[in-house]
Amino acid sequence: MLSGRKLDRELLGLEQKFWAEGFSFIGGVDEVGRGPLAGPVVAACVVLPRGVELPAVNDSKQLTEKRREELENELKSLPGLQWGVGVVDVEEIDRLNILRATHLAMRKAVLELREVDFLLVDGNPVPGLPYPSHSVVKGDAKSASIAAASIIAKVTRDRMMVELDAEYPGYGFAEHKGYGTKAHLENLRRLGPSPVHRRSFGPVKALLGGGAEQLELWN
Repeated sequence: MLSGRKLDRELLGLEQKFWAEGFSFIGGVDEVGRGPLAGPVVAACVVLPRGVELPAVNDSKQLTEKRREELENELKSLPGLQWGVGVVDVEEIDRLNILRATHLAMRKAVLELREVDFLLVDGNPVPGLPYPSHSVVKGDAKSASIAAASIIAKVTRDRMMVELDAEYPGYGFAEHKGYGTKAHLENLRRLGPSPVHRRSFGPVKALLGGGAEQLELWN
């Protein structure tokens, strides 16, 4: 439906503001997977090239799965695009807590890039970033760089959850991507937690009485 549309130039307003202040490589940072009961949290950082026609990126949540995959391919095909992905697994999420794990994933994504001198970060300020940054609430709807990062992070994590669905069948990871849907909760109660369920999250923690026995099924 959106194929062929050009980027809404208003989405480059923040980038243009900081370009005008002298920054050259502005990375948009976003994450996906903070809320699910299973699987990793994934962040992406994207530096859009200047002077080329950009695809019509938008908040990944507003796009169909097909369109996200199309846009991810279009983005990665852009000459001069820089992108990096940071992944934090379930063990780290449970050890650190989800907020700190999300911040770690963002830092990992930023460090994957060659040239960055400023960051636009979705949501609230993130401590410990290696470059100056500006946080933007609902940034994936206000910044092209953040929107691009949201698309790459979402497509990356969705593919990971499809792979986990094959490794741990029965939970429906390929459909719900680890989120706490009715079907997921029913399967979780029936099967017990898998090794990729987040044990620090309430619905999983509530089942941990039988969780250790269930883990033997996957070893």
